[in-house]
Amino acid sequence: MALLALGSLAGCMKKDDPFIDRVAAPVLVVIDNATGDGGGLTAEPVVSQKVTGPVVMGVRIYELDKSGILDNKVGIDSIPVTSLTVRLTTRDGKALGDLKTDGTGKASLTKTWAELGVTAPRAGSSVQLTWSGEYKGQAFSRLSRVQGVN
Repeated sequence: MALLALGSLAGCMKKDDPFIDRVAAPVLVVIDNATGDGGGLTAEPVVSQKVTGPVVMGVRIYELDKSGILDNKVGIDSIPVTSLTVRLTTRDGKALGDLKTDGTGKASLTKTWAELGVTAPRAGSSVQLTWSGEYKGQAFSRLSRVQGVN
């Protein structure tokens, strides 16, 4: 009987998952003008931009107030994060700029395709981006992609 009790306790021991070493992001990062969902339901939101013009990249950053999560009349509130510095880089590490969110939690940057590393842009050209920053002492990153269209 003691062996059975000891065996059942061993099955209750906490085990660390060696494959998941992530922490939930401290903010919600929404990519502006993304095809489909820019707020988190897709791993890499895609923004289509004309190959003949400038490339406008924008993001909105929110803190999620979950204090009303158990009240169906309140729910989760999205509060814009203001004056937050966000770094935009290409996936290979090339810095594109440091942006600061405004009073509505929005930050944007305009570049040419050449500045993004695409010297002869055409439909289908794409640049993989990483938006990163730190909020309340916790780092975060959000992936997105800009794709050229005619």
